Amino acid sequence: MVAKGEGFIAKQIIDVADQYEVPLISDEQLVSVLINVPLGDEIPENLYLAIAEVLAHVYRLNGLIDTYD
Repeated sequence: MVAKGEGFIAKQIIDVADQYEVPLISDEQLVSVLINVPLGDEIPENLYLAIAEVLAHVYRLNGLIDTYD
């Protein structure tokens, strides 16, 4: 985890992501779990599948993998 925040800090993170055209995904359930992961820590193993789905979505957006149905 390299960045996280709520309220004003979250808005700043989103603004920087938009500035650098970083894709954003809204998932309140995943956010509610990730907010408890300390900055600099690795993602807990029990969240690997959820994070893999997010990464696959980003790869599809960037044309790095084929889409599927």
